[in-house]
Amino acid sequence: MSKNALLTLITIVAALGGLLFGYDTGVINGTQFYFSKFFDLDPAMKGWVVGSALLGCLVGAVAAGSLANTLGRKFTLILAAFLFTVSAAGSGMPSFLPQEVWLLVVFRIIGGVGIGLASMAAPTYIAEIAPASRRGVLVTFYQLAIVTGFFVVFLATYFIGAGFTEAENVSVGWRWMFWSELIPCLLFLVFTFFIPRSPRWLVLKGREDEARRVLEMLHEPDAAAKELESIKNSIRMEVNREEQSVSIWQKAALPLVIIGTVLSILQQFTGINAVLYYGGDIFEKALGYGQEDVLKQQILLGAVNFLFTFVAMFTVDRFGRKPLIYLGSVGMVSGFILLGGSLYLDQVGLISLIGVLMFIGSFALSMGPVVWVLLSEMFPNSIRSAAMSVAVAAQWAANYVVSQSFPVIAESQANLEGIWNRSLPYFLFSVFIITIIWFTHRYLVETKGKSLEELESVWAKKYGEIK
Repeated sequence: MSKNALLTLITIVAALGGLLFGYDTGVINGTQFYFSKFFDLDPAMKGWVVGSALLGCLVGAVAAGSLANTLGRKFTLILAAFLFTVSAAGSGMPSFLPQEVWLLVVFRIIGGVGIGLASMAAPTYIAEIAPASRRGVLVTFYQLAIVTGFFVVFLATYFIGAGFTEAENVSVGWRWMFWSELIPCLLFLVFTFFIPRSPRWLVLKGREDEARRVLEMLHEPDAAAKELESIKNSIRMEVNREEQSVSIWQKAALPLVIIGTVLSILQQFTGINAVLYYGGDIFEKALGYGQEDVLKQQILLGAVNFLFTFVAMFTVDRFGRKPLIYLGSVGMVSGFILLGGSLYLDQVGLISLIGVLMFIGSFALSMGPVVWVLLSEMFPNSIRSAAMSVAVAAQWAANYVVSQSFPVIAESQANLEGIWNRSLPYFLFSVFIITIIWFTHRYLVETKGKSLEELESVWAKKYGEIK
């Protein structure tokens, strides 16, 4: 097997954490339509069950930094795979367990912890094994895996649901939808034992010979030697400046942490997960689709999300990070204006569907993958794990806020009976998307084509050297 093929294969294995991220969060879309009826949930309780996993994500993301530094990126991914498996098995509520909604919440939180761990460890691991020339496209494998997970789970829930009547889906169908996740969970759990450790982590732990072997396995000899020397020089500078224990709150580091955190929050405030989690409710209650069409429309969402992520993969290293954010933000706003406008004017139909799909596609080629690429690139070696944990934890906190509040706002009297005529959530999201354009122009720097060590000086020129 060629070195490029091996590098790609290892990246795919690590990115399975993203597939389970997408699968685990996407399965709630197909199941909540039915388990909400099984447990007779009101809008606030529905938001709690859907959003509870995100609290686990927050815990996992906070813990991921120290775990990734102590256990390494590889074994943090293995732990995440184990938690995914436990969550998938328990969320289906087998008959020997009490049929109580609180227990479903517990298993969703366990899965959320796994997502939080994987969402930090996987892109960090991929960025640390990838050469600068391919890092953008390889890190976007993680986002591709996320949307693949969404697409696959939409297909799975559709075909599972099609095999039952609506009453049977309410009683047992949603359980099989959860259990379908066990297949990718077990694959991820097994395969992660066979990937190498991160060479940067190995050098940080003084295991230079192991790091050299990993780099020589993945890169050409000259490139491997250059990469190892670059890592050693970077870490040597950190040791000389006593930066191994550098605080993310010091004056020069804090701006990067804040920028990464705000970027993560804005990614969620686009409303992407409101659409992906509550797609069934949006199509049925807002757009007037019949129940038999709900799962079909979710497949369409997943397909667009999947296809446009490929666009991002083939353009992120060619066009750069910032141009994709600008392009995608304009597309997202345009999509929500079509959707919100059609609802406001009572002209729902094809134009509304086009608006939803335009939003999904625009997110998939911009804020979806590009945020993960930037987060994996913007933090220096000395604070990468800790800073990533803060940014990703904030992302899950923002995701929870959106997921908990969306059904309450969408089903509020102000939205349903007031002047907004069901359009309020989409115009609120549009305000945040416009903010992304300003924030990107004002605070982000272009990072394409530079090594992680080179990027330290790029960010230092803009915000100061970390000492």
